Amino acid sequence: MLAKTLVDRYDIYCSPKLSMEGDVVGLQIGSLDREIKKVMVTLDVRENTVAEAIAKEVDLIITKHAPIFKGLKDLVSSPQRDILLDLVKHDIAVYVSHTNIDIVPDGLNDWFCQLLGIENTEPLLLTEDSVGIGRIGDISEQSLEDFAERIKNSFGLDSVRLVRYDHQNPRISKVAICGGSGQSFYQEALSKGADVYVTGDIYYHTAQEMLTDGLYAIDPGHHIEVLFISEIAKRLNQWKQEENWDVEVLESQSSTNPFSHL
Repeated sequence: MLAKTLVDRYDIYCSPKLSMEGDVVGLQIGSLDREIKKVMVTLDVRENTVAEAIAKEVDLIITKHAPIFKGLKDLVSSPQRDILLDLVKHDIAVYVSHTNIDIVPDGLNDWFCQLLGIENTEPLLLTEDSVGIGRIGDISEQSLEDFAERIKNSFGLDSVRLVRYDHQNPRISKVAICGGSGQSFYQEALSKGADVYVTGDIYYHTAQEMLTDGLYAIDPGHHIEVLFISEIAKRLNQWKQEENWDVEVLESQSSTNPFSHL
């Protein structure tokens, strides 16, 4: 089958037009006008991901995080550039689905809510009529620590960071969540009445500002977005059955989480 056939079906579900202004989405490397036999879904495109794709003879990678996010001045061989050069050398196309999969209904932020029991949700920040980035909704009333434990267990994490002073453990029932690095949206969480905001990559001073403004937070890290892999693979396999595609769908087995905790 043509790569374009698969990507066109993906775009019906999750249009690149949903992405936030200035975001990097869509085809980044290679061509969609080619036959493919194997497609691999991954969160990141790193050296181990590329080695896996080469070993498994993958033709197309669908990734959440773009391998090219900043402008390139050259493609001279180096540890970072070799990631791209190896993809080109082995004729592996790369298609990026970034903030559009965060925004689309039944996308990444909705999957987080389903996993964590967050109900009656709405977008945290509208990007256009009826859709937006992040989610806010209700949970059964519980302590901050109990909810943090649920997050840790649900995502198989060794730890989460709690944004609080003096081991505070308030009761919470209104939760805002945004996958990835969503600290810039914390004022929206406040304005919508959130008790706690779940997002990754929270800076030290931003955490202090959150607490001064009256908002607790839980930082489970950026890598919880790895849920993208299994959920997108599930949809690709569903479309494969519905449309009789002759393609193998693979879930990347390479860990791209750069952090661990002692």
